[in-house]
Parts: sequence; C-alpha cells; structure tokens
Amino acid sequence: MLLFITKRTLFAISQMFAITAIAFALLYLSSDGIARSILGDQATEEAVAAKSAELGLDRPLLVRYFEWLGSTLQGDLGSSWFTPQSVSDALLSRLPVTLSLLIATTIVAGVLAFGLGVAAAVYRGWLDRFVQVLSVVGYAIPGFLVALFLVLLFSITLGWLPATGYVPISEDPLGWLRTMIMPIIALSISMIAATAQQVRGAMIDVLRQDYIRTLRSRGTSESEIVLKHALRNASGTGLTVLGLQFVGLLGGAIIVEQIFALPGLGTVAIQYTTRGDIPVVMGLLLVTSLIVAVANLLVDLVVGVLNPKARVA
Repeated sequence: MLLFITKRTLFAISQMFAITAIAFALLYLSSDGIARSILGDQATEEAVAAKSAELGLDRPLLVRYFEWLGSTLQGDLGSSWFTPQSVSDALLSRLPVTLSLLIATTIVAGVLAFGLGVAAAVYRGWLDRFVQVLSVVGYAIPGFLVALFLVLLFSITLGWLPATGYVPISEDPLGWLRTMIMPIIALSISMIAATAQQVRGAMIDVLRQDYIRTLRSRGTSESEIVLKHALRNASGTGLTVLGLQFVGLLGGAIIVEQIFALPGLGTVAIQYTTRGDIPVVMGLLLVTSLIVAVANLLVDLVVGVLNPKARVA
C-alpha cells in the first residue's frame, strides 16, 4: 500500500510540474503588452522598457520559470502586478469559499448518485427508467442555466433564499447553508447524472456475477449482498467518474460563483486573468492544480482500499 501511495504522489507532483511549466511558458510568451497595460497608454517607451525590466520580462524564459519555482517552493508566490496585494493574500482570502462549495457539492452529489445508482440497479422498473432519464437530462443542462432558474424561483418569485452574498460557515452555519444551497444544487445536478448512470451500470454487472448467485444460494440477506459485497466491487467505477467530474466542477464553480456573487476563486480568475496579471494567474493555477491532484490522489487511495487489484495495476 505504501508503494501504491508513493507512486500516486509522485505522479501528482510530476503532473503539477508539467502543468505549471506549460502554463508559465504560454503566459509569458503572450506578455508583450503587460508593461504598457500597467503604466497606461501615455507612458513613454523608456518607462515601458524600465517596467518590463522590473517585472523580469527581459530575462530568458527558463530563468524566469526556475526563479518562480524556487520562490514558490519557499512559499512565496510573489505580488500582483496591478495591486499591492500579495498573491497568497489574494488567493487565501477566497480559497475557503470555493473549497466549501466544492466539498459540499461533491458530498451531496456522491451520496445521491450512489443512492440512485444502487436503487436503480436493485429495483429496476420505473426507478431505473427515471435514473436513466435523469442522467441524460441532468448532464445536458448547463449548471449556469440551473443557477439562473433557481434564483428566479426561490429568490425572486418565492423569496425563500438570498439571491447573492456569502456568510462564512464559522460565523453562522445556517446562514452559510442559505447562501450555498442553490450553488450546490446548480453544480451537483450534472455530477449526480453522470455518476449515478455509471454506478447503476457497474452494480448491474456485479449483481450478475456468479459469486452473487452463490451468496444468495447460501441464504445471505439481500441487503448484505448489495451493501457489503456488490457495492464494494462496483464503487470503484463510480468513484473514478466522481473524481473526473470534480475536475470539471472547478470550471463550473467559476461561473456559478459569479451568478451568486460568491467571493471565491472564480472572482480572482475573472478579474486577474482579464488583466493579464501573471503572478496571480500562476498562483491560481497552482492552487487549482493542487486541489485536483489531492482529489485524484484521495480517489485513487479509496479505490485502492476497496479493490486490491487496482493497487496491483
């Protein structure tokens, strides 16, 4: 198991290194007009050249990347080019909002998707058809359309929930839930749709296996067969799909945060990317890559615990 964890961790680190290197090169190769954007159109060529030198844009690309990498490994992500705020402060002040949204959405989607998928595989009939229709419709509808519909229904029409704003969970858990319930629903529908369909298919395949028939012939209760034996073998597929959906969830969260005015990383992504603030964009990319790497590592570990064959593979 230790070797399995080590391999997955090394793969995640190498993946993050490759992502940051490629992104750094693409961003800096397109940074010709940054100094002019910072100083304004009235700045002289000498002032623009001096600003470019100050930002390090006149140095070789590899030198700049390894300088950034060395500072990052020491915990220094630099400062914004357009504001006096450090990159760490800009990200850490908004990270809890996005993390709470991602974690809550994943938990809700995982519980409902596995519940619906298992129920559809076991009971079949109308419930199975309902899950299949839900999977197609739920996956096809964009999250931002669901978000707009929820605002129109529960905020404008019924007045039950606030349309915008955010309350930290440490200050008021109920207030946090009121501000987050619609974003969670908007983001979780597509995750539920994709994951439930895969769990359903995996459970149907497992329930057809010979060892399941053997367990039934021995008088093992159906609930024990489903929950203890079949679900354990079928959950690997569902967890893998859930992990893949989590990666796409980051992109959806950026849009949903804007709709509900949540002060998360989505605000940073839009504000600083449009400016071309490379230090903040690189910091944002590093944080999101780390979140994805940790999520994938956790999924791999859980799948490895449930299915020893995955560790061998």
